[in-house]
Amino acid sequence: MGLIIRQGMLIAAKDTKVFFKDRFALAFALLFPFMFVVAFSLILSDVGPEDEKLTFTVATQEFQGVSLQVIEALQELPEVEIRVMAHGEALQAVENKELGGFLSFPADFTQDLVNGTPTEVAVVAGPDALNTQAALQGIARIIASRITNTQTAVRAILELQTAAGVDSTIGPLPELRDLIVFENESVGDVEPFSAANFTLPGYLTMFVFFAAAIGAETIAKERQNQTMERLMSNGMRRSSLIAGKYMAAAYRGLLQIAIMWGAGILLFSINLGASPVAVILVSILMVLTSAGFGVMLAALVRTEKAASSAAVLASLTLAPIGGSWWPLFITPEWMQRLSKLTPHGWANTAFNKLMLFDADFGDVVVEMAALTLFGVAFMVVALWRFKLFLAH
Repeated sequence: MGLIIRQGMLIAAKDTKVFFKDRFALAFALLFPFMFVVAFSLILSDVGPEDEKLTFTVATQEFQGVSLQVIEALQELPEVEIRVMAHGEALQAVENKELGGFLSFPADFTQDLVNGTPTEVAVVAGPDALNTQAALQGIARIIASRITNTQTAVRAILELQTAAGVDSTIGPLPELRDLIVFENESVGDVEPFSAANFTLPGYLTMFVFFAAAIGAETIAKERQNQTMERLMSNGMRRSSLIAGKYMAAAYRGLLQIAIMWGAGILLFSINLGASPVAVILVSILMVLTSAGFGVMLAALVRTEKAASSAAVLASLTLAPIGGSWWPLFITPEWMQRLSKLTPHGWANTAFNKLMLFDADFGDVVVEMAALTLFGVAFMVVALWRFKLFLAH
């Protein structure tokens, strides 16, 4: 094992020297991603969260009564936009997935309220509209709490009417709007985020894998001109060759992430979130996985030209699918599922969780495990293919 490591380090040192002498390779690995981050950060500088009004849809099956007063009270809140729809129309909109959900007041809401019998405010939501459902449930609980308190006041009013000889039927209802009060508490303004917080991780992931894939050209060239066979005839082990190529790709990737994260912190003031350690660990796992990807790619092709074509095709296909060009959480659900087939998708999901949503270390364990499995799978395929090639 010690011999394999020493020989591998010699191969890696040789490839690293060649890399630093290649100006185009240096520019591609280090300058290009920086230029992309600068350009798209400027383009997206005005894109960010806005403190928009909450919008809720309500429907009532009553033609008069307390539910209408509740809706009127909600409509008077300046921070909330209330859309009123007919119950059947709202229900059809949810079924057609045109509406996430709505609050529904039953036809006997006021009668039950006056009689002191149990009543309800129903939340009707689609199975995929989890955020809408949660928000509507919160509003429904507030209304239920207020209504429960109001029932006591209604009974007292009716008893006073009866005692005064006034007809206590439902008739013209007592004015309940003032009894139903909704409070809106501001917890602070929405703070804008830096576009670099999602452009830098995305393009860093793309170019780390791209550089590793382009490195497959060198391996394919050495195999094509039989440089590997000559090294093996001079005592170099096959496993040492593979280890050396892997370490060389890992060196380049580590250099990329060190420079890009350093520039991101110093020049773009990016936020590494609540767990910078997790960001660093995900970055290292991404580099190790990309190194395995580059070696595997070289093992799957026979010529330098084929390696170059495969590198470009693989990189430009996996990057957008894996969320390097745009955050995955804004893409359709089918694309989010498709991204799970790529290491890019797992890496970018972890970065977005950590840097945009303040997730902690434990929230990205699954993503780190997935990157590790991808890296192991890539190396297993690479070792198997190189064993076949170099045995002939």
